[in-house]
Formats: sequence, C-alpha cells, structure tokens
Amino acid sequence: MAPMLLSGCSHFNDGRQIKTTFAEANDLFHQGSHAASLAKYSEIIEKYPAKADRALFEMGIVHAHPKNQQKDYQKSLECFQKLIKDYPGSEYRQNSEMMIFNIRNVALKDATIAAQQAQIETLQHEVQGKENEIVTLQKTFEAFEKKIEALEKRFFDYAIRKGSVDRILIEKSTRRLMLISQGEVLKSYKIALGGNPIGPKERQGDNKTPEGTYVIDARNRDSRFHLSLHISYPNERDKKRAKELGVSTGGDIMIHGIKNGLSWVGDAHSGVDWTQGCIAVTDQEIEEIDKLAPNGTVVEIRP
Repeated sequence: MAPMLLSGCSHFNDGRQIKTTFAEANDLFHQGSHAASLAKYSEIIEKYPAKADRALFEMGIVHAHPKNQQKDYQKSLECFQKLIKDYPGSEYRQNSEMMIFNIRNVALKDATIAAQQAQIETLQHEVQGKENEIVTLQKTFEAFEKKIEALEKRFFDYAIRKGSVDRILIEKSTRRLMLISQGEVLKSYKIALGGNPIGPKERQGDNKTPEGTYVIDARNRDSRFHLSLHISYPNERDKKRAKELGVSTGGDIMIHGIKNGLSWVGDAHSGVDWTQGCIAVTDQEIEEIDKLAPNGTVVEIRP
C-alpha cells in the first residue's frame, strides 16, 4: 500500500505547496495517524480542487487500510464513488472501479467470517465435552496441510529442474490459464483479461486480449505489475488484420501480477476484467509461472 501512496508525485506538474501537502498526508499515513492523514487530504480537496481526484483516491485507500483501527468500508466506497461520478476523465477512475469491487468483496467476506465465528462459538459451547477430539482433528488437519505444501514445493522444484512446461494455454471464456507439459495440465490459474474481452485484439487501445499462438519473448522483473512476461503479439495474422483495417496493432501484451501496492487484493482481482489487454494473475502465481515458463514457451490464447 505504501508505494501507491508515495507514487505519482513526478507525474503531476504540481506547485511546491501541493506537493508538500500530499507529502504531509502520506507521512501522517505512514506514522499511523490515519485521522490526521484524512484531514490533510480533506484540506487538499478544499484548497486544490484540481487535485481532488487523487486526494479522494488516496482517502479511499486510507479508509479501507487493514492497519487503520477506524477503517470504514462505507466511507472508502463513498470516496471512490464520488471520484467516478465527479471526475469521469480521471486517471484514477479505472483503479477506483477495481477498488469498489474488491472492497465490497472484502466487506462481504468480513461479514461471512463474523457469521461463521458466531456459529463456531455456538458449536464450541455445544461440544465442550469433545474439546480434546477437536484439538486432535485440528492438529491432523494442520499436518495434512503441511504435507500438501511440501508436496507442491517438491513438485514445482522438480518441474523447474526439468524445465517441464512447454506450453501455456489461456482460455478467455473460462478465465483460465494452464501450464502444460507433454499434453498434461500441471496447474491452472484464475485470470483477469482486458476490459473489452470478447473477440481478438485488432488495434491499439481496444482493451482486448489477443487470440492466437505466440511465445514468451521477454520478461520484466521490475514491472509496475510486480513481474511480467511479454508475449510476442502481434503475430503475422495480427499484422495482416491490422493492415487490412488500416490501424496500429498495438503491443506490450503481458502475463503479469497485480499492480504494485495492491497485492493484498489477492485472487479477488479475477472477479473483474481490469487490464488493458494483458492477462493478470496474483503476484504469487506470476512468480510460479516465471520460474516454470522460460523464454520461448508457446502461449496459445483461445476465445
């Protein structure tokens, strides 16, 4: 979260005073003075309306931050909703829409957890005489989980040593990415696509994820999206189609992780197509894929 709150200063031609005020708000946030930080952002909105969209976006993050003892999901949603309504052309609009989706999801999970906790407490009263049995079962379950984790680690270590992944298959319709070795699926991942996912990518800026056969031809471990693997779009078919349409093919299509500063979103990101045409997985998942899929790995993207 901290990189997000600190980023962006160099991208705005702000005066010295507004930069200083944003820096003060960020410093208060880092110090854990969330109420004071929010007050400083409110001051920015009042004094510098041209930067109100950024202030609203960062206020929304502070309101929902896990370390904020007075976190308020409703106030966070109100900040993002106001940004979308009052500043439709803001560069923070797309991220605000994603944050609204994820905060609602987190709030729902919190409510579910609270309900489950209440149910657990009721059951605990009912089964006080079986506490030892519960403890034994819990230990057995934890031991089983550790065995599964160890097996998974051994499997991936073996796969890395053998270089066993020879193809990545992406099915857009099912939002699924699969690592394949000699025709067998080693592992599959839930994914998010471009914001306009139906049909193949035709031109620059259409927010579509390509369809066709490509290869991984480069990787960026200093990506704005944690880590990214570049695929060889456009292929000859893509170039021919774009030439017939008289448009630019576009490029920079990646398999990548979550935007820096938002890794805590986790697999909830796949509930909405939020990229500009890339294929997104979680940060942990892109690290796995990076280890298992070297440059030259075939990437097939199906509708």
